[in-house]
Amino acid sequence: MGATGRNLLLVGAAVAIPIVTAWLLPRIPSVQRLPPLHFGGMSYPASPLKFERKTIGPEPVGLPLITNVQILDFDGDGKQEILACDASKSCLSVFRPSGEGVWTEEVLIEDLNAPAHVTCADVDGDGDLDIIIAILGNLYPDDSVVGRVELYEKSDKGYVRHVILDDVRRVADVQPGDFDKDGDLDLAVAVFGYARGQVLWLENRGGLKFLDHELLNAPGTIHVPVADYDGDGDLDIAACVTQDEEEIWGFENLGNGEFRSHRLWFTVNLDLGSAGLISADLDKDGDVDLILPAGDNLEDLDAYPQPYHGCYWFENTGNWKFAPRRISNLGGTYAAATADLNADGHLDVVLVSMTNDWFDPQSASVVWLENDGQQNFKTWQIDSTPIHLVTVATGDLNGDGRDDIVAGGLNMRKPFERMTRVSAWLQAP
Repeated sequence: MGATGRNLLLVGAAVAIPIVTAWLLPRIPSVQRLPPLHFGGMSYPASPLKFERKTIGPEPVGLPLITNVQILDFDGDGKQEILACDASKSCLSVFRPSGEGVWTEEVLIEDLNAPAHVTCADVDGDGDLDIIIAILGNLYPDDSVVGRVELYEKSDKGYVRHVILDDVRRVADVQPGDFDKDGDLDLAVAVFGYARGQVLWLENRGGLKFLDHELLNAPGTIHVPVADYDGDGDLDIAACVTQDEEEIWGFENLGNGEFRSHRLWFTVNLDLGSAGLISADLDKDGDVDLILPAGDNLEDLDAYPQPYHGCYWFENTGNWKFAPRRISNLGGTYAAATADLNADGHLDVVLVSMTNDWFDPQSASVVWLENDGQQNFKTWQIDSTPIHLVTVATGDLNGDGRDDIVAGGLNMRKPFERMTRVSAWLQAP
């Protein structure tokens, strides 16, 4: 066959193959049913523990955008306060109890450009708490160099602002720890970015000056929980990475500021929606485990619960090995906290959802995973409102010796109803 014939054959094939394929494909029997595009909203049996929901601070105006809540004794008065990062108001606030069921708000720091996370620690070693804030710079996807780490040094006249890292993309988390064992606090930093990101540790050089060291170059780092994961007496770093890949990394502290990286876990499901990472000894066997909430599908225009959403426990089995196990199927799970809610000596998990099926008023927004001591978890529904919850913390808010719950709402998607800034669930007598 000559060149002309071959060319005619190729042209004919190029025309015929799509026509035959279009005719044939609908007639081929399906091997299996296609998976659903979305999953229904989840609701669960009502919690046997009774909780009283409280609105913390004034009623919301507009669309509340709370990115982080913390419970701690901020004033050193023996009582628990609530700290909240508010991206809509560009501020950090502290909420204090001022009467029966009433909480007053004090704005501590203003002009924060999309604050993502707050951590309190005595960074300068003067005996009081300083405030460290991870600054996204933009709540929405952005690959510009807009992130910062800001440290607010406590003084007699308030707080003095120090920008200790400002040449990076969006920063999602900062956690303290003395990584080089020189007696001062260093910082682990999650640079989320968008298409580009990093995991860093900032070496404290004194005088509130820090030298940054890169541990990983990868986009989408959300949280960097610090703990002694290998039990060798020094502090290591874990990280949840979620953009190009869905994976968990561990950074083993070798001493003298050196780290060895371990990829602890990854999944081929790039739509999993990892939403954060916390550390806790969930099985109380003496080592530190990891807990991963999964349900962030904000890249979808119509975010909806998916069958793979929920919470994953990574049991520390030693030698930098972590065994994954799914312990919840709550749709749109966005944040997790641990507490012994029923005071039975076992560590439970509290989850909140951002994108459950909110058009179903029964869909859970706050659940309690009750641990039977053998790490079998029973899911109890605490509440179905407010919705769009993205951050949760636990602690004894009213001094009755029982753990309570605080959560914050990030209201970026429909329906714009049942909204909140900060809410608390106090255990009822």
